[in-house]
Amino acid sequence: MTDDKKGLVPHNCILEDRKILSVSGVNDVGSFDEQTIVAATDYGELTVRGEKLHITKLSLEIGELCIEGTINSLQYTDVIEKSGGFLSRVFR
Repeated sequence: MTDDKKGLVPHNCILEDRKILSVSGVNDVGSFDEQTIVAATDYGELTVRGEKLHITKLSLEIGELCIEGTINSLQYTDVIEKSGGFLSRVFR
């Protein structure tokens, strides 16, 4: 573990046969439907894409998320601090 990751909640993803995904270290679930589930972790925002996705377990107290369905992709996006809207960037 590098120094810039100190104090972060441990995070793991276990994908079984592209049908069952178990994720630990989840802080929040921002949005979900049958094609996309977005979960927040200390390591960035995790977007899960697939078909017929459904959440079978969610416990934010212990940071666990379980998803079933056909999983096509997992994508991380770094958390970006909001520095203002579009107009504040235009008028700098």
